[in-house]
Amino acid sequence: MFSAYSPRAANAYQRINVETSMHTIDQHQLVSLLYEGILNSIATARGALARGDVLGKVNAISKAVRILEEGLSTSLDKVDGGELAENLGALYDYCMRRLILANARNDDAMMQEVMRLIEPVAQGWNEIKKNGGTASASAPATAGQPVLAEA
Repeated sequence: MFSAYSPRAANAYQRINVETSMHTIDQHQLVSLLYEGILNSIATARGALARGDVLGKVNAISKAVRILEEGLSTSLDKVDGGELAENLGALYDYCMRRLILANARNDDAMMQEVMRLIEPVAQGWNEIKKNGGTASASAPATAGQPVLAEA
């Protein structure tokens, strides 16, 4: 039987939209979206925790950890990134451990801590684009992008 709305069809269109946008997005914007994704996922997890939605909390924290691990950590330029890439790698690792612990302990304070750690890095990264590419010490070094030195 024909139905006016099909979740499968909607998901297919959504996947195509995401895949298409991934090919047209610049690397800087991609990192910005990853930071935004982490912060949004943690906010979602905190809301789910407050509502007692265990599955929602677990899924949101898992998403934030995957973004840190598979998106940001793997994109660090560990060859040319020097101390900056090393420090960001340590920060991402710490944040992943704290989120996993927050999930196990249902600890909102740990989730808030991770947000407080990621927010200034995300803001610094966004400032790079606004300032025409001049970097500060908080700029992540990503694969495929030059490592920026302090101005």
